Amino acid sequence: MQVNIKNLIDDTQCYDTVRELRWPEGRACPFCESRRVIRRGFDEKESARQRYECKKCGKRFDDLTGTIFSGHHQPLKVWILCLYFMGLNLSNDQIAKELGLNRSDAHQMTSQLRDGVVKKNQK
Repeated sequence: MQVNIKNLIDDTQCYDTVRELRWPEGRACPFCESRRVIRRGFDEKESARQRYECKKCGKRFDDLTGTIFSGHHQPLKVWILCLYFMGLNLSNDQIAKELGLNRSDAHQMTSQLRDGVVKKNQK
């Protein structure tokens, strides 16, 4: 029997974790950093992805706006699993196989994740 690891990861928990790590002091607008933020429903494609509106600057954003996870076609849980597999020191080919991705997608994801970690550590 083969288990698909993507089915073991909960979308809601992934988004909750991102929110906790991103905004430990409470949600803030990624554009003006105001804390005057209200919820504006959820994404149609990813129901755990919260939308917001800033009451100061009026811009709308979501949980992933301005992060390395933003603007990509892979769901957040695939990115989280990719990070996990990178921590286990799996090769890009092994990650691609485990996540059912093509090699170029796995390479792009691991490169972006490594770049994001380096940029965070340089701050």
